Amino acid sequence: MSKIVNPRNGVVLNQVVLVLNANYSPLHICTAKRAICLHFLEKIEIIESYNEKIHSPSTEVFVPSVVKLKQIVKYNSIEVILNRKNIFQRDNYSCQYCGKSSGSMTVDHIIPKKHGGGDEWKNLVTACLSCNSKKGNFTPESVGLRLKKKPHIPNRIQYFQHYAKNGQQSWKPYLFMEALR
Repeated sequence: MSKIVNPRNGVVLNQVVLVLNANYSPLHICTAKRAICLHFLEKIEIIESYNEKIHSPSTEVFVPSVVKLKQIVKYNSIEVILNRKNIFQRDNYSCQYCGKSSGSMTVDHIIPKKHGGGDEWKNLVTACLSCNSKKGNFTPESVGLRLKKKPHIPNRIQYFQHYAKNGQQSWKPYLFMEALR
């Protein structure tokens, strides 16, 4: 039996929804609130839903989990925006020097700006405060630190797959993580 939810608390409406292009390629992640608006504007089809429903006096709808646009959107970029949140996510919120995954984290330049290092995916890693302080304005090797893994440039599919690994099971078939049903 589905659970009927009061949308006034906002929690259900903030759930993440995978948006597929009309050709079923992963395109974006939005909130359930946005997906429901697009549904009533007849711009999307709901492909998968959560068990919760939202309702108004005249209608009720399951909260979408995966939606597909009715018309194709031309968007070729598979790049993920370079920012702190995405660096932390790429590195699984763990220090790339010692492996610690609790406490405060920061972003570290492997090659410090002082030595010509830039703000690039392959030069930025998640670091705990202790390792970041130890490294300072030096290279990791010069202070006895070694990276656990080489940083890479993520793509949007990997970014979306991170959500699927963390509980969004209904997304897996659309993210090349299992065969379609």
